[in-house]
Amino acid sequence: MSRLAIDHEYLLSVLEKMLHIPSPTGFTDSIVRFVTSELERHGLTVEMTRRGAIRAIRPGKREAGARAIVSHLDTLGAQVKYLKDNGRLEVVSIGHWSARFAEGARAEVFTESGSYRGTILPLKASGHTYNDEVDKMPIGWENVEFRIDALARDKADIERLGIEIGDIIAIDPQPEFLDNGFIVSRHLDNKAGVAVMLAALKALQDEEVETPVDIHFLFTIAEEVGVGASSVLTHNIASMITVDNGTTAPGQNSDEFGVTIGMADQTGPFDYHLAKKLASLCRENEIRYQKDIFKYYRSDSASAIEAGADVRTALITFGVDASHGYERIHTHALRSLAELITAYVVSPVMIKRDFKETSGVKGFTRQPTGEAEQDLSPDIEDKELSE
Repeated sequence: MSRLAIDHEYLLSVLEKMLHIPSPTGFTDSIVRFVTSELERHGLTVEMTRRGAIRAIRPGKREAGARAIVSHLDTLGAQVKYLKDNGRLEVVSIGHWSARFAEGARAEVFTESGSYRGTILPLKASGHTYNDEVDKMPIGWENVEFRIDALARDKADIERLGIEIGDIIAIDPQPEFLDNGFIVSRHLDNKAGVAVMLAALKALQDEEVETPVDIHFLFTIAEEVGVGASSVLTHNIASMITVDNGTTAPGQNSDEFGVTIGMADQTGPFDYHLAKKLASLCRENEIRYQKDIFKYYRSDSASAIEAGADVRTALITFGVDASHGYERIHTHALRSLAELITAYVVSPVMIKRDFKETSGVKGFTRQPTGEAEQDLSPDIEDKELSE
């Protein structure tokens, strides 16, 4: 076995801290600073892009053929679209999520002069006023508004508060860490993935493990709007594993326990050989796992490939119920993911050709194409011979 012991208390502690740091796409400076401080506390030097994507390299035996582990720091949120004459705010979503899950959410709008608390409500929110019309409101962002917890009776009052079109709104996470291991919160996508990476890094540092190649710990800031890992990879990286959520729902094979390996998303299959290796490592290290395919899903891996990165990509996920809503996960999956990361980064590099960006066909991979041998039981063989 090559998996390492994971500091479970640290994983949950750092997750809880991050959940309380607002970080909708476009408003990620605070979470970037927090994760940077954690990486430095674990002994890594941090590099940042202009906009704040993070790269921290843990040196291995060689730079070429490096492995990257990637999560995104940004979450869903909202933005002020219009200052309404009734003293409330029209809002639009940041990222793809239903206004159904915004109704009733406590939230905070950030202005240049400071923040204001408030609630996202349906346009008809009072049963005492609208009777059963409150149950007939259609679902949609045009049918909700942000009620500011400040003196705001009309548009002029909003302007005096300093609230402007384009201001960012962060949705309260409302986290609950239950004694049975379940965690319920908004924004587990992908604060949980970040916590998994930090816990895996801590295990590597605590054990002073040497890896065969450099390991790039990457944290992106705009995955929820499709940008993701488009500008944080270097040419040394040969393979990239994205850590994100997998959807547990009818018709899906994801689970809130163990690792769920994504085999494909809406952009197509992940790398055959890398996904196969991850499944093998789970078996060798007795890590529970299952595989799944996500039809309406994309991740940092897609962003990297679409940006032109020639890297092998794979997706490992923690099963999440009600993704992009009131999400629920289990700590078993988080620990399993961290264990798999540690097993992967210490494993030997099998595709030596990947040390170079380009080369000839020598050493190129082979996928199985031969006919499978069927091991039939004796009674089936006898039946076939008698027919």
